[in-house]
Amino acid sequence: MGDLRSQRLQLSRRYAIKAFGSSAIAALSFTLGAPLLAAPIFRAYPFQLGVASGEPAADGFVIWTRLAPDPLTIGHGMPAATVEVDWIVATDERMRDIVARGTAFARPELGHAVHVEVGNLEPNRPYWYRFLAGRERSAIGRAKTTPAIGQPVDKVRFAVAGCQNYEEGYYTAHRFLAQEDPDFIYCYGDYIYEYRGNRFRNWSSGPHEVVRQHVGDEIYTLDDYRRRYAQYKMDVDLQAAHAAAPWFLTWDDHEIDNNWVSAADQDDTPQAVFNLRRQMAMQAYYEHMPLRPSALPVGPAMQLYRQAQYGNLLDLNLLDTRQYRTDQPCNDKWGVPCAEVNRENAEVLGRQQEDWLFDKLGSSSARWQVLAQQVMMMDLDRMPGAERTENLDSWAGYRMPRKRVLEQVSNLNLNNVIVLTGDEHQNYAGELHLDSKRPGREPIATEFVVTSISSGGNGVDQRESTKVIQKENPSLKWHNSQRGYVICDVTADQWTTEFKTVDNVTERGGQLKTRKRMAVEKGSPGSLAEA
Repeated sequence: MGDLRSQRLQLSRRYAIKAFGSSAIAALSFTLGAPLLAAPIFRAYPFQLGVASGEPAADGFVIWTRLAPDPLTIGHGMPAATVEVDWIVATDERMRDIVARGTAFARPELGHAVHVEVGNLEPNRPYWYRFLAGRERSAIGRAKTTPAIGQPVDKVRFAVAGCQNYEEGYYTAHRFLAQEDPDFIYCYGDYIYEYRGNRFRNWSSGPHEVVRQHVGDEIYTLDDYRRRYAQYKMDVDLQAAHAAAPWFLTWDDHEIDNNWVSAADQDDTPQAVFNLRRQMAMQAYYEHMPLRPSALPVGPAMQLYRQAQYGNLLDLNLLDTRQYRTDQPCNDKWGVPCAEVNRENAEVLGRQQEDWLFDKLGSSSARWQVLAQQVMMMDLDRMPGAERTENLDSWAGYRMPRKRVLEQVSNLNLNNVIVLTGDEHQNYAGELHLDSKRPGREPIATEFVVTSISSGGNGVDQRESTKVIQKENPSLKWHNSQRGYVICDVTADQWTTEFKTVDNVTERGGQLKTRKRMAVEKGSPGSLAEA
């Protein structure tokens, strides 16, 4: 296919002015500025954070790494200089049949992270890639292009995972996930947790000593966030999952601060101050994820909602339920009735993202439409009894925007919508109605909520409290409270979700099993049942 030049991240003059102001253009030039090191010599291995691929498309994908010989120190063991990093892509895992290569720049302004958009590849096939800096070589990663848009596709197999608190468990589930051979992996968020390092955590079963401890205090600055991402990414099981398949990533709250929405945090920090924290957290998020240059933050804002298409089989609508949301009602209290859930001016997606989603849903001809997002859409009554209570940080705390989304799905006569969710640290499978207390004849859509990789520790098979909730909420068909991930096997006529659970994450050596298979037939959301 011939060698390709690197599609390097370039800031146009207009973009630079918009993002940083005219005085910064010279400093931010991607061809001028910091000194350039073409053949560096490292005192320690520079690829300690691994490699990753993401954003797969029919003609290519993004490949990522970050140079960090001393990952947990300020400066991460790198000079204040730009470093040349070579990259190669091959059709075989031994890297003999090279079809693309180039040179990228690892710049100090971006923590010496490298994002390469590789293009002009063949659709629907695997590729392998690696990076080289000086005399050092990275591990080899595997990526895969998607089928061409509209191409007939028989099946797709992908994984869903997230919520990986470093202190609360080992990433055993990631090691098993890496062996599943998925076409891609969707991470719904909570990739890191912002909390300070503690020896103890208070769980529902009582105080527990943490499995491994965060470095440092709660994170606020760019260096803080970089160090936290580095600590997580040094985990070899997480590195294995990244090297096994391309990822689509979105964030939830802990990438910045617990339960943040828009420019508001849980501590009532002045917006101008919290925006500074958001800006630094977003830069660090971009630096550590295999995202396209179009996602580079502009101040405290980052473009994350987008659509990926998998032939004629599946449209993956990746949503952002944090950045444009109005504040949680009733001060986000748990277990109290809250009339504010009916606020007319409430937003979850924001009108611009909502309009974008409605346009994508209305124009799709795919067999399945997926809403890949963060917080539960089922409106479960969480405290059974005479009065109704909801998780106010979920869609149930925002009844009007929830109603708009579900009504749009219904009005478009879509009977192929699957909602993929995280956040809860439990597995759930259920039906979506406008009001689950007064369900219609048929559900509008199906929701699968995916448990955590490690957050919450080992868990139990089923919480007693959730058993009571299920009795109160017939739309909830199944639940489980262990750690793990899911595998989605999708054909033209059936969607099957396998809930994979690990019996122990607080010690190494946990074992994996398929706890449940749930399936739904195309065109029949009410057919959700055990497979």
